[in-house]
Amino acid sequence: MKRLTTTLLLAIVFAITWAAHSLAAERPNVVVILADDQGWGDLSLHGNPNLATPNIDSLARDGAHVENFYVCSVCSPTRAEFLTGRYHTRSGVYSTSTGGERFNLDERTIADVFSKAGYKTAAYGKWHSGMQAPYHPNARGFDDFYGFCSGHWGNYFSPLLEHNGALTQGDGFIIDDLTTHAIDFIDEAGDEPFFVYLPLNTPHSPMQVPDAYWDRFKDKDLVPDPNLANASDDLGHARAALAMCENIDDNVGRLLEHLKRRGIADNTIVVYFSDNGPNGARFNGGMRGRKGSTYEGGLRSPCVIRYPDRVQPATRITEVAGAIDLLPTLAELANIDPEITKPLDGLSLASLLTEATDQASVSAAIRSRRLFSAWNGRATVRDHQYRMHSSGELYDLLNDPGESTDVAKLKPEASKSLGDSLKQWVEETEAFKKHQDDERPFPIAHPGTEFTQLPARDAVPHGSIRRSNRHPNCTYMTNWVDTSSEITWDVEVLSEGDYEVQMYYACPEGAIGSTLELTLGDESLRRVIDVANDPPLVGGADDRVVRVEGYVKNWKPLTIGTLHVTPGRKTLRLRAIEVRLGQVAEMRLLMFRRVAS
Repeated sequence: MKRLTTTLLLAIVFAITWAAHSLAAERPNVVVILADDQGWGDLSLHGNPNLATPNIDSLARDGAHVENFYVCSVCSPTRAEFLTGRYHTRSGVYSTSTGGERFNLDERTIADVFSKAGYKTAAYGKWHSGMQAPYHPNARGFDDFYGFCSGHWGNYFSPLLEHNGALTQGDGFIIDDLTTHAIDFIDEAGDEPFFVYLPLNTPHSPMQVPDAYWDRFKDKDLVPDPNLANASDDLGHARAALAMCENIDDNVGRLLEHLKRRGIADNTIVVYFSDNGPNGARFNGGMRGRKGSTYEGGLRSPCVIRYPDRVQPATRITEVAGAIDLLPTLAELANIDPEITKPLDGLSLASLLTEATDQASVSAAIRSRRLFSAWNGRATVRDHQYRMHSSGELYDLLNDPGESTDVAKLKPEASKSLGDSLKQWVEETEAFKKHQDDERPFPIAHPGTEFTQLPARDAVPHGSIRRSNRHPNCTYMTNWVDTSSEITWDVEVLSEGDYEVQMYYACPEGAIGSTLELTLGDESLRRVIDVANDPPLVGGADDRVVRVEGYVKNWKPLTIGTLHVTPGRKTLRLRAIEVRLGQVAEMRLLMFRRVAS
């Protein structure tokens, strides 16, 4: 009997294990690639004669082309909408830096959904949705993260990056490096299903790209967009952006080839889209507006989806869709219940992609929907024919895709209907709410996290201290010359513990000797700057055009000491109590590392 029982138990275990492996094999893998500042027109797929993007184009040829796909007019709102399936105006996102890029902690992410379903999850690239846990990607459903959390980065060749919170050095051109990490993660996943989010950071400035790509474009005559009057003013920028797009395409090709070589291409969903319109004057299909604009050119994005097991080649989705639709779409394709705690704004496109029996009814529902967007005091709504703006402008996009003729007076019924729905949405989501009163501090000492980074971006300079550039994301503090000046962070300590604190800094040999004081509540540390670090600015030699953002340096860590922290909201202060030889240092960031008790 005992032998029979053992045999039966083994059989049951085998059956459960086999069923689990079978289910895992049937569940599709997912790879989502997000470009940064690549416009709808930056693909040969959309008729741009100035470049070739055969690998991205192949996703439409071998899968589906979502022809009317919309995102937000700038970076962080689009990321929030993709990650949550909800409009960013509902979730606390109101800026692209200094805390306003963070979506609220009660939002459930697409990584949470797939992780709970048993997927291995990873994100490689530009996060741009908060740096400190619980806003950090590792605290929002991603098992592995490599890249940077700011809105832009100052150097693309072997830059300072982070891996799961710890600072590390990149390896080569950043887009190549990020793609390699995605490929390696796919290999490490083995037979388990994976969800990989690859938010690339080009063609966002600074305009850096390897020589092989720049050489194709540096002297190239470009066919201008018919809607641009002074495109030649931005010619160098446009050439660099197109060179960066071809680099992205080659990396997409590397990834697709790896899926094929692994024998998992047919069971892997690959999605490609961008986060806003183009970041310069270049070909964009004659559409009005670009990055930052709520006209078509600022909001329309490429979107292609390949899933050979279920999506037929050359599928065309003509219905209006957006980034908010990707979470419910991918969850349905993977047969996952998203277990949403808040209503999604997005709709699943799965039936349209797979030509399911309910396609007609789904198409009708999507065709009757209205997509909304808002940025910088402007709002807009789009249905299958018209785009209405909060300014009162109405455009018939079927007959006037360039939004050149306002038909609000000619189409009073459409104008009133869309205008009323836009006004209601603005009020409901508080799209025009002023967020200067944002009281969310920057969290430190999250109990499940070893590292907490506090960059200069999230700090407030006082006295003589200044940011290195008006674009804060990758800045450092400079002009620190006296004891009355200080740098502060508004922080919320989430747990009690001991933390080693390091300051990443620069200081010339002739200025060492100043004494720092770091204070948090009743605890303080002091440290003399006794080691010089005087690196040159990095980035200018690799820029193809002059940048507007600041340059960076090769920063060096200085251990200030070990600080005991206790929970509560406090002000973290960094100042000098003694200044030697007229200056203190330049400060890039503070890094807190939990010390084992």
